[in-house]
Amino acid sequence: MKTSMLEYCKQILQRVTFDKRLWTKEYRKSLQWLTVSESKQLREWVRSSKHQMSRL
Repeated sequence: MKTSMLEYCKQILQRVTFDKRLWTKEYRKSLQWLTVSESKQLREWVRSSKHQMSRL
């Protein structure tokens, strides 16, 4: 099954929660790769997932 770029970016962000600087770098990079609507979805996902990524 093919993974969308949005889902791929989410996976990466979940994997780098141990380092705030790296997470920020990957987040910014993700926003550049994604379409406008996907970027909006990613931002919403980050806001809703913030409690799960409490290390940030």
